[in-house]
Amino acid sequence: MEETDRYNGGFIVGGGDGDDGDEAQRSSVFAELKTYCLELLGLLQNPQKHSSALPQLLRFLRKSPSVSLQPFLDYTLFPLLLLLDAAVDCRSLKKVDSEEKLISDVPKMPHKVSDSVAEGVLHCLEELLKKCQLGSVDQMVVVLKKLTYGALLSASEAAEEFREGVIRCFRALILSLQPCSDMSCSCKQSLGFPILLASGDLQVPLVNTSKYDSEPGECLIAFLQSQGASAAVGHWLSLLLKAADTEAQRGHRGSAKLRVEAFLSLRMLVAKVGSADALAFFLPGVVSQFSKVLYVSKTMISGAAGSVEAIDQAIRGVAEFLMVVLRDDANLSGLDNVIAGCHTNKDESTQSFLEELRQLPLKAQGQSETIAEDSSGEIISSISPKFGFEEKGSISSRKMLGSLHVTRTKDWIEKTSTQVDKLLCTTFPKICVHPAKKVRRGLLVAIQGLLSKCSHTLKKSRLMLLECLCVLVCDDSEEVSAVAQGFLEYLFSSSDKHHIECDVAEIFSRLIENLPKVVLGSEESVALSHAQQLLVLIYFSGPQFVVDHLLQSPIKAARFLDVFALCLSQNSVFSGSIDKLLLERPSSTGYLQSVAELKSSIRFTSDDQATLSTAPYEISKFAGLKDKEIQYPLENMQKDYELPHMPPWFVYVGSQKLYKALAGILRLVGLSTMADFRSEGYLSVITDIPLGYFRKLVSEVRMREYSKESWQSWYHRTGSGQLLRQASTAACMLNEMIFGISDQAVEDFARMFQKSKINQENMKGYDAGFSGDQHYRHEAPMINESIWRVWQGRGARSHLIDCIGNIMHEYLSSEVWDLPTEQKSSLLQADGEAGNFSLHFLCDTTLLHQEIYSFFVNSAYNL
Repeated sequence: MEETDRYNGGFIVGGGDGDDGDEAQRSSVFAELKTYCLELLGLLQNPQKHSSALPQLLRFLRKSPSVSLQPFLDYTLFPLLLLLDAAVDCRSLKKVDSEEKLISDVPKMPHKVSDSVAEGVLHCLEELLKKCQLGSVDQMVVVLKKLTYGALLSASEAAEEFREGVIRCFRALILSLQPCSDMSCSCKQSLGFPILLASGDLQVPLVNTSKYDSEPGECLIAFLQSQGASAAVGHWLSLLLKAADTEAQRGHRGSAKLRVEAFLSLRMLVAKVGSADALAFFLPGVVSQFSKVLYVSKTMISGAAGSVEAIDQAIRGVAEFLMVVLRDDANLSGLDNVIAGCHTNKDESTQSFLEELRQLPLKAQGQSETIAEDSSGEIISSISPKFGFEEKGSISSRKMLGSLHVTRTKDWIEKTSTQVDKLLCTTFPKICVHPAKKVRRGLLVAIQGLLSKCSHTLKKSRLMLLECLCVLVCDDSEEVSAVAQGFLEYLFSSSDKHHIECDVAEIFSRLIENLPKVVLGSEESVALSHAQQLLVLIYFSGPQFVVDHLLQSPIKAARFLDVFALCLSQNSVFSGSIDKLLLERPSSTGYLQSVAELKSSIRFTSDDQATLSTAPYEISKFAGLKDKEIQYPLENMQKDYELPHMPPWFVYVGSQKLYKALAGILRLVGLSTMADFRSEGYLSVITDIPLGYFRKLVSEVRMREYSKESWQSWYHRTGSGQLLRQASTAACMLNEMIFGISDQAVEDFARMFQKSKINQENMKGYDAGFSGDQHYRHEAPMINESIWRVWQGRGARSHLIDCIGNIMHEYLSSEVWDLPTEQKSSLLQADGEAGNFSLHFLCDTTLLHQEIYSFFVNSAYNL
């Protein structure tokens, strides 16, 4: 007889004497298990604080293969469950009446099963459940019942390690459930593992199927999906969420590890069930609890509630639950129209029709269901009341058979998606700027999943999800931004491109409308997020999008530039709270700059050219420094002379990062006018709008000369001082738009938004959790870099030169340079005003000249 050898874990079984070898192996395993199990049973009669049998049994279970332990599952479970039952019983506080008042005057006695023994039992039970498959529904129900009693213990009744061990055992039990061989069984809906599982979240070996499978007809996963198990599934969802919430309420005493285990176990349960019908009833409670976790995470930075790992698990958990219950392909009948680009083969063959028939509810376990169809064609269950968020409290699951089930009708989907949108909108945008990279990456993965699977069911949340994705495209972490850029490129090239473009147009209009409000507000993080969204949308939509939505209509172009003029204007000096202004300039006693600060913030060179000093305002407090040249490191001096740069007045409203985002938008607008032959001539249109402020300034100066009005009177006349500041802002905007046409600006955008192309060779997928689900492996085509390069067609360069020449013509008007820049100016002495002239006038004029100087240097990049 030919012999073949098989390797099973640590045991080698000969092929020729296979039966004898298997029998000897089973005898050896049973003999060792018998010794340990008898010692464990002895602990029930003679309790001890410690037992050597538990660590020995744990080592034996870890080294033994699954096939060796499976025949003795019942034998090993028996003493472990008895000890677990005794441990739970001795820790449960007794009740004295129907009001469940606790006995407070009874002194605490030592537990019959010590903490050490109880924790050892849970370790052994977890290892056994990892290695072996439960054989029947009854067996699974018994184990779940014992674990439920343990999970019900409060933090005052059981130690943290005990409660965590119970949850780990439950997770091991859920993971051990395997689909049956019947291809028509509902267990095929199970996902097996969480869809958004990250690498390192789960380190449990898969249970190999053996000849000791469950009995025919008893599929444990199918039972878990049935209405008979709905109460148990809902109870465990509640227990896990409650366990996580308890640790958060304990503050710094709470266990972040237990909180993470609870969230991860819940995700495993949802994945194993994997059925929208089985989980839809529990969606309101689960999503509300997860939203509460994410909302609290905005203010908590420590303790269990602020755990980065727990927040990451919560983000992925809520997304996975929504992806199971509200996925588009499971709710096609409830959507308004057939989803464009979403084609299924379920109605195209006889086999698919039979599959649909198999999904119809059956009469089983004493449940009588009547299925009817109304005139509109919607399937209605007589025992399933319509379910909405506001109706949850009116449903009594104890009095109404089958009430743990809802029919996902069009009305239910509409109400549910509305409530989900409210919950997500209060949490997701704030998480975009969370300081932990792991949290932001978890949010990105959740957005990918929701937009891929639920974009039509959650159409009300799609705009918010896209906005969050745009923020993550500009994330500080290259790991996050590269993945976000790749996914956004995929969306713009997918079959849903039309829907994405419509959403982008709506978001674009809303962002522009709200931009001044957030920029001139008091929270810079919100303003930065807002500006980055707008920048990303413009870049990935392309230059033609800018032309169509901004430049084709002179009214729209003027309105857009007016918005940016307001955001970048010197009126931003007076924006924000008093506390913020005092914090930025502690040497000042009010909103306006003091005279000493005005002098210290302007440094004059020998050519009477003023440049902004980067010295802090505190230097005005020291005598003698205001008239001296201050030395700075070389790198700071180089940064000062980078052109174009942030205007000096913008320091009051935001940082360099915020200005960079706003300037990037203007640069793309300028570049869009020269990136396509269809946009020829638009550059002169948009540059002519801010030049209107210069023409008005020149006109006012000429009128002053004609009427022989003094400079002091002219400046204080209504609108004159404001006109100088408007001209400075206009010059700043023109600088950025013209600089956007340069090769340097194009290269800067490529480095910023082409990270996905650079890192594509090293990226296996957008997330480790997607590796098991090929649906999430998107091969995102890269943005064609040529669409954001200056069109080199005939006449393009001459048009650019003409536009720059037109700007220079206005800048070189003698009236602009006749404005005084210092008190000793001959212009002021001629008017007799040198002694008492406003320093604000000098400052405004100097800033205007500075922006004009920047344009001259800036133009060298383009000519």
